[in-house]
Amino acid sequence: MPILDLQSRFGINMDQWVLIQSGSQPNKRAARCHAFEKEWIECAHGIGQTRAKKECQLEFEDFYECMHRQKTLQRLYAIRVQRDKMVKEGTYTPPQHKPNESL
Repeated sequence: MPILDLQSRFGINMDQWVLIQSGSQPNKRAARCHAFEKEWIECAHGIGQTRAKKECQLEFEDFYECMHRQKTLQRLYAIRVQRDKMVKEGTYTPPQHKPNESL
């Protein structure tokens, strides 16, 4: 316990400003990646930065993927490349788009 607990004394929560996903959200719903960030913080809490980099790598990767969507975008790009290749070879024809079709 800290000698001076300023957060509770002044009634402020520094964690909301320090953590990316913990701030107040519209409609009081949790942010998209809040669960991943929470898992990463809980894993890394109290073990030090050096150990946390090794032991919490999976949690950090999940959080990073949720924030930046790099693996998802790479996968979508590979799917588009494969589709374009199949269209060029003539083995796949994309469905026709009907712009004014009512539901």
